[in-house]
Amino acid sequence: MSLPPEKASELKQLIHQQLSKMDVHGRIREILAETIREELAPDQQHLSTEDLIKALRRRGIIDDVMKELNFVTDSVEQELPSSPKQPICFDRQSTLKKTNIDPTRRYLYLQVLGGKAFLEHLQEPEPLPGQVCSTFTLCLHYRNQRFRSKPVPCACEPDFHDGFLLEVHRESLGDGTRMADSTTMLSISDPIHMVLIKTDIFGETTLVASYFLEWRSVLGSENGVTSLTVELMGVGTESKVSVGILNIKLEMYPPLNQTLSQEVVNTQDENGINRPVCSYVKPLRAGRLLDTPRQAARFVNVLGYERAPVIGGGGKQEQWCTLLAFLCRNKGDCEDHANLLCSLLLGYGLEAFVCVGTKAKGVPHAWVMTCGTDGAITFWESLTGHRYIHKPTNPDEPPVAEQPKPLYPYRTIGCVFNHQMFLGNCQPSDAVETCVFDLNDESKWKPMSEEAIKSVCAPGATTSLPPFPPLCASTIDASVTSNEIEMQLRLLVSEHRKDLGLTTVWEDQLSYLLSPALASYEFERTTSISAGNEEFQDAIRRAVPDGHTFKGFPIHFVYRNARRAFATCLRSPFCEEIICCRGDQVRLAVRVRVFTYPESACAVWIMFACKYRSVL
Repeated sequence: MSLPPEKASELKQLIHQQLSKMDVHGRIREILAETIREELAPDQQHLSTEDLIKALRRRGIIDDVMKELNFVTDSVEQELPSSPKQPICFDRQSTLKKTNIDPTRRYLYLQVLGGKAFLEHLQEPEPLPGQVCSTFTLCLHYRNQRFRSKPVPCACEPDFHDGFLLEVHRESLGDGTRMADSTTMLSISDPIHMVLIKTDIFGETTLVASYFLEWRSVLGSENGVTSLTVELMGVGTESKVSVGILNIKLEMYPPLNQTLSQEVVNTQDENGINRPVCSYVKPLRAGRLLDTPRQAARFVNVLGYERAPVIGGGGKQEQWCTLLAFLCRNKGDCEDHANLLCSLLLGYGLEAFVCVGTKAKGVPHAWVMTCGTDGAITFWESLTGHRYIHKPTNPDEPPVAEQPKPLYPYRTIGCVFNHQMFLGNCQPSDAVETCVFDLNDESKWKPMSEEAIKSVCAPGATTSLPPFPPLCASTIDASVTSNEIEMQLRLLVSEHRKDLGLTTVWEDQLSYLLSPALASYEFERTTSISAGNEEFQDAIRRAVPDGHTFKGFPIHFVYRNARRAFATCLRSPFCEEIICCRGDQVRLAVRVRVFTYPESACAVWIMFACKYRSVL
């Protein structure tokens, strides 16, 4: 099969770059000199080509080159994925598979051709084959489409080589199936949101960079192809510090018939950095991934909590993440959780607001509030999934009058907001327990102009965030993961007891009987309804003979690291007593149940138990 001249030239250039990167020429010169010195007989005048090839093969250089030059056909003439009705997530390998293309659609093919100047990893040693190392993962979102690169080892020049196929089209009625021309695409202001995540050897994730790529420069490029150098900046207090550089190639398909002048393209606005809080909340539908508002609250709850880092100490860092960054690293601050929960509740048709105030000791906090059609006010704690009914106390009542005692942890409230409203609390006291939540009473809640909110939060406004990314289904097999963690915990317990001079006997049937309890705990967390405990208790009574004692210890995690969970369990005196149980006829049991949620978030329930003969 012959290649077009331009493709052949491109292929030669790639091979040349790869050979230069490997310093093949220098290695060949060294081997040639060594071969002449060691193998050339005094009466020989020269080495044949065959002799040199043998020397190169013997020293492994040919195998090294062939491994590096592992090319896959990657031309725009191949068939590409069809118009996605659902969000698609794939890496370079799936991009290059042959699938059908919708001839009525316009596509933007974004290729990441490597990174450089990630100076924090300048001294990072090259990982050995099979060695676990820290990795970079690049996540992209564009107009309801999400993508994730394959993980690459962290390095000064990370080896990113991935392609992502983005569909570009208008979403207005009647334009959905029409191929977008240059002018139409110029009016599509949505940037490509790129998020870089680092995962360490323990599975902990860190947000490294968040970048909004203005892709429309390709509309003024010859043949609809352009190459860009993207400088990624840090986050939070390091937002002015360069993290590294990505080399990116953009290509329109089908090729543009008419390109725009650079003057027209360059007049487009850039996205701002500081954004109004209302732009962080929008109605978000979870499709079939979540069924109820309370299940949505549980999903948000199992996403990890991590306060925004503060360099050099000091107070709380005010850093709100975009939804994509929050979902990709699977953890965030209380504001990130509250914004997501509010968005999901709005998607379920509830009147929901994010509340900004304080908890005990004046600690800043954010939570969610819903207003019922009957005037009932419900607080939702996004970090725990708990719900609280607000019953205001009347400060004008006489001291002897019985007042409702608040169960929620909130102390003061300064404002509430959602995607359409921002209201400041102007009541005499900002105490939550005395607050009246009649949001239509301007003597109690001062509203910001709705027109002003629309002007800065409407799609396309310079301060607005791009459309929210869709939620992705979990990629975790709950049964397999539950079994893996359980086996690891058994090994850890046996090793711990061996160090104490104790033998370990596991009882599989008792372990199995713990399952209903774990399912009941998760069901209660999701629905606030307790069910199934009667059957569990009856089964345990039957499994424990007369004269024996049973002890059980359930605990809940939102991560899947067995060793870390075991260390935490040992810090509980009650659990430590079970794991280190001594006595007559001691039998141990452990059961793990992993419950999966969207975005590969997990609720991990673990129960340790033991039974032994009581000695009087």
